[in-house]
Amino acid sequence: MARTSLVVLLACVACGAVCRLHAQAALPDIRQLMLDVQAHQHQLDTLRENYTFTAYESVEDLDGNGHVVKTDTSEKEDFFVNGHLIERTVKKNGKPLAGHDLDKETERVTKLVEKAEKTPRDQPLEGQTVSVTRMLEIMDVRNERCVDYHGRPTIVFDFVGRKSAKTHGIIEDASKKLQGTIWIDEAGKQVAHLDVSFVDNFHVAGGLFANIQKGSNFRFEQALVNGELWLPTAAEATVQARVLLVKNMRQHFVEHDSDYKRFRVETQSKDAKTAAK
Repeated sequence: MARTSLVVLLACVACGAVCRLHAQAALPDIRQLMLDVQAHQHQLDTLRENYTFTAYESVEDLDGNGHVVKTDTSEKEDFFVNGHLIERTVKKNGKPLAGHDLDKETERVTKLVEKAEKTPRDQPLEGQTVSVTRMLEIMDVRNERCVDYHGRPTIVFDFVGRKSAKTHGIIEDASKKLQGTIWIDEAGKQVAHLDVSFVDNFHVAGGLFANIQKGSNFRFEQALVNGELWLPTAAEATVQARVLLVKNMRQHFVEHDSDYKRFRVETQSKDAKTAAK
């Protein structure tokens, strides 16, 4: 998944001030602060590769009235290779993968690990990417404030896509349709919480491929693990879309992350490859 890169980019978009728990400091240079946040993220990449955790996911298909008509669940082992998040499915609907399904998943993850080892940390494994400074040109940041979030001084910002911005590519085009709020832990310079939603319909390939409807939303949560590293703890999304001009899709996605484990640094590479098998 590309969720880690997305969260970092959105965090940097919103990053425009530094606060203290009891006092408000002067605003620093916004661009420089965003670059500092991104640099701090890269500094943690090596430490992050020493960790693995379990992600429990649930996907509900909804009818036009919002009622659940189908539910699929999965359990995944998540780990990092060269800064990239890798997910290996170990269970589907409560049953461990076996036989052909297990072989296919092992092959998929092995190839993904090999690709991650060759892909620079600042580039996505799949799809497009947008620089931090470019995102600033597309988004407006407003209503900066400081709060006490989970007992820690936290910087909070609202952001909204600038409709008049000239954009190129699907990520930039989608960014103009978004608004949200982000909580950045002051000491950790990490995203503690993120809420983002589409404020207008977003047409993929002019609407021929898909039309993501207004109101589709995403929430992301992180926490400090073992006093040294911020890792995901939860995510939730509701998506409404019309696909290929024919099929209406409504889904509700929930993820809970837990069971964080730390590997020894000297066995990091071996453990990553073992997790792929």
